[in-house]
Amino acid sequence: MKNTLQNVIASRRSVFPSQYNKEAVTEEEIKTMLEAANWAPTHRRTEPWRFKVLRGDAKTELGSFLAATYKEKTEKFSEMKYKKISEKMTQSAAVIAICLQRDEKASVPEWEEVAAVAMAVQNMWLVAHEMKIGGYWSSPSFISEMHHFFNFNEGERCLGFFYLGKYDETVAPGTRNSSSEDKTTWL
Repeated sequence: MKNTLQNVIASRRSVFPSQYNKEAVTEEEIKTMLEAANWAPTHRRTEPWRFKVLRGDAKTELGSFLAATYKEKTEKFSEMKYKKISEKMTQSAAVIAICLQRDEKASVPEWEEVAAVAMAVQNMWLVAHEMKIGGYWSSPSFISEMHHFFNFNEGERCLGFFYLGKYDETVAPGTRNSSSEDKTTWL
């Protein structure tokens, strides 16, 4: 059965790093996802999304930085969580830092810029899913510390990480707590 856009949207799931196999996600596949992201809606064409792709040693360095930052900043340290932070990096074929470049003129409200970035990530995620690549967006509580790892431009900040990997297992079908009709008022 050919996938329609509606089927792709309804079947997309978060696939976590612990579910990834060892198969590489190619640079070409990542470029395809990023091209889809670049076509997200954007008010006044500010195109606020920025992505930083980490593979290999860069991914390992990010994992070490995140684990060390967690250990330093958290009030309730957990050895298990500390290890899991680094493991997510090694289990992932690639990690994409999801960033927002604020329009220097602040010509649109910041929430609209964040929404545009989220739409770019949704585009990327749907294309990844269609290519049988798992994805998962995570925003650690200490995301505000990322300026210590990345060289951001003025007005740029990190909103989270998109973990990528290929997987073998079948993901469970999705559910919703209520229908779209339950969430809609017609006037």
